Amino acid sequence: MTISNIDIGDVRASVDRAIEELHDSLRKVNQGIWSNPELAFNEHHAHDLICDFLEKQGFTVKRHAYGLNTSFEALSGTGGRLVNFNAEYDALPEIGHACGHNLIATSSITAFLGLSFALRKYGIPGRTQLLGTPAEENGGGKAELINAGAYKGVDISLMAHPGPRKLFADQGDAEGIAGTLMNARKKIICEFTGKSAHAGGNPWDGINALDALISAYNNVAVLRQQILPEQRIHCAFTDVPTVANVIPEYTKAYWQVRSPSLKGLNNLVSKVRNCIQAGALATGCEVKIEEEELYTDVRLNDKLCESYQAHMGQYGRKVLKRHEKVLTASSDIGNVSYVTPTLHTMFGIPTPENTFPHHPTFAASAGTDGAHAEAVVVGKSLALIGWDMISNDQLFTTVHQQWRDEIERDD
Repeated sequence: MTISNIDIGDVRASVDRAIEELHDSLRKVNQGIWSNPELAFNEHHAHDLICDFLEKQGFTVKRHAYGLNTSFEALSGTGGRLVNFNAEYDALPEIGHACGHNLIATSSITAFLGLSFALRKYGIPGRTQLLGTPAEENGGGKAELINAGAYKGVDISLMAHPGPRKLFADQGDAEGIAGTLMNARKKIICEFTGKSAHAGGNPWDGINALDALISAYNNVAVLRQQILPEQRIHCAFTDVPTVANVIPEYTKAYWQVRSPSLKGLNNLVSKVRNCIQAGALATGCEVKIEEEELYTDVRLNDKLCESYQAHMGQYGRKVLKRHEKVLTASSDIGNVSYVTPTLHTMFGIPTPENTFPHHPTFAASAGTDGAHAEAVVVGKSLALIGWDMISNDQLFTTVHQQWRDEIERDD
């Protein structure tokens, strides 16, 4: 059988049947991740649960892959192009899966299974990779995986992120958006060092590291008046004095800086550094500044968006091609989009009114049967995009040309 003779409707039906047979097992995996939330780089239960499930389905799994203890890799197929699916499964402190990463894992596992079964059934050359990507919330797991070579040879990268359906309320009856712009983000860590002295006896002999930190914070607060509406700057104090009668000699904090483009982020980061350095200058403290965890913006690809929109339409879901408004959140999938053509879609799940990500009500919604059902539909659609990329040479070429044009546009 030649690829040109294979009807996409038959492929879809084959994927549907294969995934339906695993419905109960997939639901248990989803529930197991959701009910055992784990933080960045500590997703041991999720790692083992997914790996055990994949091995029971006959796949060979590389555990603790690419030097990350809670990453894994499963590969299937032979020859041809390589389609990657990203499984996230880290949670948030205290509020669990309030970003729905259990559903990201579910949709990517579903996609990997669906495409693997289709390639096996029709016997065409092509490969698929399911990559466990820890620490998206904090830590930049995908960035570390890129550096370790996990995406080397990947031709297309696909994943989907859940959100409340009301996020798309301004777009009529849409149930998701194929392409969503997201902010680039960088973490800035600063440490101020002064000189200790008795606050009551001889404060003039001290150099106050808390004053330096507070001055820096206020400088950044003033800067916020002149930043773009989509830009964001957040701060957390991580080491501050706990007594009042000693001039503190050391303080530490970190900022997260966000901007719609990598160029804009670099410009904003330089301004934040100036604010921090000014705090040190004003107080006489020494300051150490380090930059970490670069999350780039996401490079959208119209052809991938159109493919997702079309496949979701076959499952009765109305999906917008793209949203020009920047979603001011950030993700390390942006880093992947600079390495290979990437789709990071947003899909809606049932939630109560006034529900937003990173809130306990969304965490509760992410564990429901309705949310699971949507993640499975999304996963099957991602599998079919993978099929398109492997079987359709013209479409694959167009996707890669669009990606190159997008990257070069901002060089």
